[in-house]
Amino acid sequence: MEQELRSGGAVRAQSTLCFSGALVDGPRIQQLLLHCAAALESNDVTLAQQAMWVLNNIASAQGDPNQRLTSSLLRGLEIGLRLANFAKSKGVHLEFNVVNKSTATSPPSPAKLQTLCQELACVLSDPSALRLRDGEALVVNCQSWLRHVAPGSRDGFVDAVRALGPCLVTVTDEDADLDSPSLATRIAGCFNFHWILFDALDTSAPRDSPRRLEHEAAVGQKIESVPAPQGPELSESGARLGERMRRKGFAGVGFGEDEVAEVRHLLSEHATGWGVKREEDMLVLTWKGHAAVFTTAWAPN
Repeated sequence: MEQELRSGGAVRAQSTLCFSGALVDGPRIQQLLLHCAAALESNDVTLAQQAMWVLNNIASAQGDPNQRLTSSLLRGLEIGLRLANFAKSKGVHLEFNVVNKSTATSPPSPAKLQTLCQELACVLSDPSALRLRDGEALVVNCQSWLRHVAPGSRDGFVDAVRALGPCLVTVTDEDADLDSPSLATRIAGCFNFHWILFDALDTSAPRDSPRRLEHEAAVGQKIESVPAPQGPELSESGARLGERMRRKGFAGVGFGEDEVAEVRHLLSEHATGWGVKREEDMLVLTWKGHAAVFTTAWAPN
């Protein structure tokens, strides 16, 4: 199939997508997705783009089960491709390594006692699982991740990261207080934050747009979990994250004017209505002036 991709084996015939003369069914779609994932892992951007071109012609959020599943998976794969392309444009070489917690040397906890933080700490306790090379500078990037760790386990997660001896830790997440024990505080934080998402969708897509309906349904599921004190995603604000990091032995690393200018340039080209501001050591992505997402960088003391 890889040779077919490189030689342009995908064709359209009588409005039915075919691949080298065969109808693209579930197994063929799965094979294409796996080839795309393998290409991203091996940094073969050209092959990944070719696979995604074929998949984009197959995927449909309104199609049959195979097409709908492909549509969701493709969006996730496209994030990796965009990241790889952006890194390449900056002269940065990316390697994608899957870290399996089963490779860690620490014994696993009983299944009923395992939490997300415990499993991750098990992996982080074994640097060999991360394939670190001698002399490499380790940077840990927590991109929209910390909110998935239970509030009571976040200090333990930060401790596990610090134990790796990174030279830098970056944290990017939603700038919203949704992990408060107070229901009123969680609802206020939910309203202030998720208004941004609904308003941004209101200005970027028609109300009957399938993609918009899909996004709003996903946001709605997150909102429904807010009244529960132990929901699946409990964000904390950038200010509170800063307090946690300082308490656990990290110092903030400020962003320079060059970084701020580059973010503003990217937003001006691709994201009307969005802006960026600097608050102490944080960069904050804003929608119409309202804080939406924060990014911070930290170095161990």
